[in-house]
Amino acid sequence: MTDTPSGAPVVTRIAPSPTGYMHIGTARTALFNWLFARHHGGRFLLRIEDTDRARSTDEATQAIFRGMTWLGLDWDGDAVSQFARADRHAEVAQAMLAEGKAYKCFATQQEIAAYREAARAEGRSTLYRSAWRDADPATFPDAPFAIRVKAPQEGNTVIHDAVQGDVTIRNSELDDMICLRSDGTPTYMLAVVVDDHDMGVTHAIRGDDHLTNAARQQMIYDAMGWQVPVWAHIPLIHGPDGKKLSKRHGALGVEEYQDMGFPAAAMRNYLARLGWSHGDDEFFTDAQACEWFDLGGIGKSPARLDMKKLENLSGQHMAACDDAALTAEIETYLAAADLPALSQAQKDGLERAMYCLKDRARTFPQLLEKAHFILASRPFEPDEKSAGSLDAVSRGILTELTPQLQTATWNRDTLEQVVTQVAEANDTKLGKVAQPLRAALAGRTVSPSVFDMMLVIGREETNLRLKDATDA
Repeated sequence: MTDTPSGAPVVTRIAPSPTGYMHIGTARTALFNWLFARHHGGRFLLRIEDTDRARSTDEATQAIFRGMTWLGLDWDGDAVSQFARADRHAEVAQAMLAEGKAYKCFATQQEIAAYREAARAEGRSTLYRSAWRDADPATFPDAPFAIRVKAPQEGNTVIHDAVQGDVTIRNSELDDMICLRSDGTPTYMLAVVVDDHDMGVTHAIRGDDHLTNAARQQMIYDAMGWQVPVWAHIPLIHGPDGKKLSKRHGALGVEEYQDMGFPAAAMRNYLARLGWSHGDDEFFTDAQACEWFDLGGIGKSPARLDMKKLENLSGQHMAACDDAALTAEIETYLAAADLPALSQAQKDGLERAMYCLKDRARTFPQLLEKAHFILASRPFEPDEKSAGSLDAVSRGILTELTPQLQTATWNRDTLEQVVTQVAEANDTKLGKVAQPLRAALAGRTVSPSVFDMMLVIGREETNLRLKDATDA
């Protein structure tokens, strides 16, 4: 069931709580909502559920904005603060009260606790049944009261879920939940329904840990005569061991993945595949994901986080990315990781070298390590392993090679021919010459091929680096 209620344009939302980092599961839910809205030409909204004033922080709100922005999940209109709408939530509670769909409950916390303790002792349900549900208003005390919605007491409530199918809940399992507390503040259960209704949300796509909430929230929709959205409760993300995702499985926050140097496009691709599929397709673009995404492709079983798959997709996205766009994204990564920015000369060099850097790198740090030869400046200080290949014999071979490179035609075929001839003249293999040559050109064992490096840096720089190495 994915049709929009009443034929209205599709509206989805993500509603994270600003109480910490943006969880990878929240990011996946946001992505599914974004893809569904974009697929249908609808709207994707952002609501900050900041009613928990003790735990909500501006820092966490900013982390949500940063995470959404990095992932490229653009939302329509301004972000909505749930806390700022408290008066509207209270207004709806009062409307249900006036229409007899809700009632005043004067029970104290101590009375409710005593009721549950007695129920446990007697072996019956601890679901609270308020004595005030059908009380005569003439008996109302002059005391604070909560407003409770009147839950149906007989029959069943059916949740028509686009992912889980029809889920039936016995109404005897539903309590008269509090909508407005005795201090006048709205509960989450009321606020989320009022906000979704007022924002025109047609599809509530969220984690299946909210499935039990749907039956309770549906009571408010029914009490107010509002259209119930299409429910779509998606399975949660588990660790590789099949257990609930936790810190022991690795990074949980979206910004941690940005700091590790994964491209945003790769994260979108990977998160889309966590619980949703389109045939056997693994690698796809944003345009393809928006074209293909539907709720029918979401599975019912929890998805498992697999870092190897993420790294593999990351490598594919880097290889497919336009060189200039990849350079720009690396700049964003460096800023987010609080690393030094690139100079214009470094950016130009990086773009020039990108063809021989991006094919085998899976993260930005890996690519930047390979790019050391173009980002650093001479004289190079070779790392320990590279320095080991620059012995006296190797320096002698490089000394012999230098004048030939000074006059050679500067293309790959000629350069390979010249180096091969020097290797043969010294009765050694090409690899034995390439190792010290790599050390001279990059100072690292991880780099592109020596011929790619020579082509990128040019004749003059190549010979200057060889001179540095042979003079050392």
